[in-house]
Amino acid sequence: MRRNWKHDIGLRILKLINILLIACPFFLCWHFYYAVRAGALYSQSIKLYLLLPVAFLILYVVFGRIYNAFLVSYYRLFEMVYSQMLSACISDGLAYFLICILCKHFQTLWPGLLAIAGQFAMSLIWSLCSRRWYFWCFPPKKTYVIYDTRFGIEEMLESYGLSKKYEVDKVIPVSDVLNDLSVLDDIEEVFLSGIHSHDRNVIIKYCIDKGIEALVLPRIGDAIMLGARRMHIMHLPVLQVHRYNPKPEYLLSKRFFDIVLSSITLLILWPVFLVTAILIKKDGGPVFYKQERLTKDGKVFKLIKFRSMRVDAEKDGVARLSTGDNDDRITPVGRVIRKLRIDELPQLFNVLKGDLSIVGPRPERPSIAQQYEEEMPDFRLRLQCKAGMTGYAQVHGKYNTTPYDKLMMDLMYIANPGFLQDLRIIIATVKILFLPESTEGIKEGQITAMDTEPSNAAVNETEAEEDEKTTVA
Repeated sequence: MRRNWKHDIGLRILKLINILLIACPFFLCWHFYYAVRAGALYSQSIKLYLLLPVAFLILYVVFGRIYNAFLVSYYRLFEMVYSQMLSACISDGLAYFLICILCKHFQTLWPGLLAIAGQFAMSLIWSLCSRRWYFWCFPPKKTYVIYDTRFGIEEMLESYGLSKKYEVDKVIPVSDVLNDLSVLDDIEEVFLSGIHSHDRNVIIKYCIDKGIEALVLPRIGDAIMLGARRMHIMHLPVLQVHRYNPKPEYLLSKRFFDIVLSSITLLILWPVFLVTAILIKKDGGPVFYKQERLTKDGKVFKLIKFRSMRVDAEKDGVARLSTGDNDDRITPVGRVIRKLRIDELPQLFNVLKGDLSIVGPRPERPSIAQQYEEEMPDFRLRLQCKAGMTGYAQVHGKYNTTPYDKLMMDLMYIANPGFLQDLRIIIATVKILFLPESTEGIKEGQITAMDTEPSNAAVNETEAEEDEKTTVA
């Protein structure tokens, strides 16, 4: 408990230092340049003078939390700096528009760009120093990985740079632990991976009793239970579990937001549509392609995208995974529009039509969904709500995240529908737009899923969300 107290207080102090350091360049820029031109510095209104610094602080904290900018022990150096700078730049941009309103005309950008450069330097210095301090004060925790139907967590911890936080001492099958729970007495942390609920509950109770922290990789039932309603009936605690059934006001506001946001985006980006269409048309093929996808309750609709592959990409009728930059089916223009996510923009027409929402589980192809459901029947549970252009699984996963894990994340989204959650996902989507790993392809011969369920042969089949197979418009 003493380590936890020091740990939590230390991290809070680190976050406060980060916020103040990132705010300093903005405050200097405001004080010495923009405030003078706004007339606020020499006025009698201290509230007006403090408006911009306070607004920046609030915005940076909000976006920093959404983008996980302060996760010292979980994020690598690049991820920390990237998250902080994205939060700072968005906050700077919004503050700039407030400055323009105060000044009643657009202001020069160079002082703001200098502030951003200063924020980058502060972020880099803070990230380097905070990581060094953290891992010096808090050495890796002695950790066991206990598994049943899912394995490979220790390799993932290493690949994501988390070996500095968790020192995996043993990888043990759950049957061995259940025979003698005392094997856990000498550790600080335990990962429970793919363990059935009864066995897992036995271990969790023991861990709580002994003060051992447990990190649980949930199963399908756990994700569903997240949406359970707490009740008291007959003087008994009851959890009511039900199908996706959000309040009518949420569905109405969600649809209104979809129409407004997609309409505004189409009006702003029509030049991008025009230029992209001209470039794609130069290779002699069609500009768009349409593909059958599934949305709420299994309804089939035609998804629209800009064509990024050759017209004969799958002339033999076989669906194949995209292998990223190594895929020779992708056209030169297609590589560019994929990296910039421009190929996704025509889906805004699907949103206006009502086939898609801005936020929801990504729509799957009927043939691929059928393959998954043959070995993973629970896959159809993601069809409880309307599909979306972006979603929880897209923000927190990658293109080659396993279908099982995408299903888990989709169910976590479905369990807690709400406008604030949708807004957080939309804002968080900005972060992944510039991360290549979010759309990296699958290497040929690579198995796309770790063992997640007793049988998942079909789950390891291709998940070709980006392959252009069916109807070409």
